[in-house]
Amino acid sequence: MSSPRYQPGPLVWCAILAATCLLLFLFQKVLWLVVPLLFALVSYYLVLPLKQRLVLAGVSHATAAIIVSAGILAVLGLAMVLATPWLGAQLAALQAGGGRYYEGGMRFLSETLVWLEGHVSFIARARLSEQVAAGIGEFNQTFSQRYLADAAMQAAVWFPSLLLIPFIAFFMLRDGWRFKRLLSNAVPNAFFERTLYLLDQLDRTARGYFQGLLKLTVLDAVCLAAGLWFIGVSSPLLLGVVTAVMAWIPYVGSIGGCLLVVLVAATDFPDSPSVAYAAIGLFIAVRMLDDFVFMPLTVGKSLKMHPLLTVLMIFAGGAIAGVAGLVLVLPLLGIVMVTGETLGAVLSEPRLRARHRHAKALLQAKVTVDL
Repeated sequence: MSSPRYQPGPLVWCAILAATCLLLFLFQKVLWLVVPLLFALVSYYLVLPLKQRLVLAGVSHATAAIIVSAGILAVLGLAMVLATPWLGAQLAALQAGGGRYYEGGMRFLSETLVWLEGHVSFIARARLSEQVAAGIGEFNQTFSQRYLADAAMQAAVWFPSLLLIPFIAFFMLRDGWRFKRLLSNAVPNAFFERTLYLLDQLDRTARGYFQGLLKLTVLDAVCLAAGLWFIGVSSPLLLGVVTAVMAWIPYVGSIGGCLLVVLVAATDFPDSPSVAYAAIGLFIAVRMLDDFVFMPLTVGKSLKMHPLLTVLMIFAGGAIAGVAGLVLVLPLLGIVMVTGETLGAVLSEPRLRARHRHAKALLQAKVTVDL
């Protein structure tokens, strides 16, 4: 008769949450390595099925990794060559109209605030439009002095570390199986099966999260691009892809993507604010689809967490490590959760501990038999 499935208790969950917060705090100190590692994991799990097919066909791990890496680089290079003219035209149009988009957004905001003051008495008494206009004017005057120099310095610091992404992904693809074997050989024989289970679950959790994140990004990009094309906003495909990638940062990225699209919609249709409102409605609809349809079908399958815990940990990640914490907290929590549950199951199972003690006693008897 099989034993019932282990359910972690309050002590294990406290240890999981504490370990997640501690790791977020430590990762904040080495973001130059954590961010390339995160993108390398995304790349690794994206191309891992291709390597596994080659290995199952009889190709060695090293050769399969080289073939897949070379093929991916060739495909990316060809795609960049073919897409460069289109991307250049789109980015040139956005850059040329940057000031125009800003003016259109400010005009839309001003008209919206004036309308609210005309219909809501306490907003009219607060003279909200004047205060917002004054705040925006002050921000524009000090923006270059406060932020541009820091942004340029951060870009110069981060660029070399981003070059680590293809190298880390390649060596994970080539030597990842060796690392798993090294870890499994380092544990006592009594816990060998549990260790294999732990490594498999960690791999499944990370792979499921990152592959689910990519699927979610594609679904978001398609829905947003189709909706923006339907309401008539310019460059719908580019805006859909950019805003879908920005949504990798929970809440903050979605709000930033919505503001970007509203700026473009308000500029394209200065005499029709209903288009900008339609863009806001589109984002709300896509967010609802994410929460109730897309997320459970993609990321939710790998991270089996209660929604309340997910929201609380997202806020905790933002408080501990800022924007990086918002991105890292869910995959990190999923991995720590699997590790904590497995270790809790091992430590709470007396049969495994008895096997380990018996194995140590046999080894002690073997090495002392001729003393």
